[in-house]
Amino acid sequence: MRNYTLKQIQTFIEVARDKSVSKAAERLFVTQPAVSMQIRQLEDAFGLPLIEPVGRNIQLTGAGQEFLTHAIAAMAQLKDIEAIMAEHVGIRKGRIDLAVVSTAKYFVPMLLVRFGKLLPGIEVTLRIDNRENILGFLARNEVDLVMMGRAPNTLDCEATAFATNPLGIVCAPDHPLSRRKRVQFEMLKDYGFVVREQGSGTRAAMERLFGQHDIKPKVVMEMPSNETIKQAVMAGMGLSFLSLRTVRHELAAGHLALVDINGMPLVGHWYVTHLSHKKLSPAAKAFKAFLIEQGGPLIDSWA
Repeated sequence: MRNYTLKQIQTFIEVARDKSVSKAAERLFVTQPAVSMQIRQLEDAFGLPLIEPVGRNIQLTGAGQEFLTHAIAAMAQLKDIEAIMAEHVGIRKGRIDLAVVSTAKYFVPMLLVRFGKLLPGIEVTLRIDNRENILGFLARNEVDLVMMGRAPNTLDCEATAFATNPLGIVCAPDHPLSRRKRVQFEMLKDYGFVVREQGSGTRAAMERLFGQHDIKPKVVMEMPSNETIKQAVMAGMGLSFLSLRTVRHELAAGHLALVDINGMPLVGHWYVTHLSHKKLSPAAKAFKAFLIEQGGPLIDSWA
């Protein structure tokens, strides 16, 4: 068997995750030929194909599926080794693999800038995705820390709240509900909603809330982006249930209106989470402590 490299394994994992060479190339900031070359070299090392084309995308072969399972486990073990070795270096250097749900992207850059000023020697790799995929990263130990709006109840995790997450229902400024005071929740059954995709934490929170009132929301459009949803609501497509952290500027500018509903906004929390058995590096411990101590006030002043 020929030698293979960690870079080849990491490239294969990205290709397998996206089921696409082009998307993996974008994520890795390299060219498509470079990704294809890494995969070919890995296949040559084992002497069998790991992926095969399906139209414009790819799928894993049987061997590729089995290799992926062991590759993810191996990379997780290597991260634990890195964390142990980082203790010998100290807190001023290191790397953090951070994953956040997409709603958090409105304030995470600001937090990273503030943290970077405190400890400039620490490198942070950031992944942004919906809740369902983030939980997958966490379960497979692919990341050190996760920021999400609700602590997972299906994994053995340590989750600490560090900031509030108010959620409300927004509409276009000329919508009939924008001028109503103390709207009864039952009235919402008569209006259409633009919603996040299945697997989104915001979508799950909305469904729980409507379920508590025995109302099934009238979904007129499903979209995977808060930005697109905001534009749809402004255009009059319907109402939406969103984290108010994501619409602060639109509300202040009068481009959106907050529907005045009894018992709302619904106030949840942002959590910093990691597997209970996770060996956190000094860098990851420092970032977690930073979020707990400073994250809430910084987010309040920003979003």
